[in-house]
Amino acid sequence: MAGKFEIYQDKAREFRFRLKAANGQPILASEGYSSKSGAQNGVESVKKNAGEADRYERKQASSGKHYFVLKARNHEVIGTSQMYESEAACMNGIESVMANASAAAVEEVAG
Repeated sequence: MAGKFEIYQDKAREFRFRLKAANGQPILASEGYSSKSGAQNGVESVKKNAGEADRYERKQASSGKHYFVLKARNHEVIGTSQMYESEAACMNGIESVMANASAAAVEEVAG
């Protein structure tokens, strides 16, 4: 099974997407959008930008955990990763987004 995007509506009634790896693990999540079409556009932006290594910004939270954000050409954040215990695991997450995003199916799911 390949990776997939899930579009859903959260408890605040905002639309969001998440990219899951082939093993079902979430690897990238979006901000909230006011419309489903906004979330769908976000998915398309991830697919367009995921293959560009310079679009990823690695960060470290105050807790010491590592994460990354994927940015569009205009430097707007498209998605944020989960938290990782190590920098190496964070790099694996980036590689997973690069490998999974462009061909990932999109499905709507319940929040």
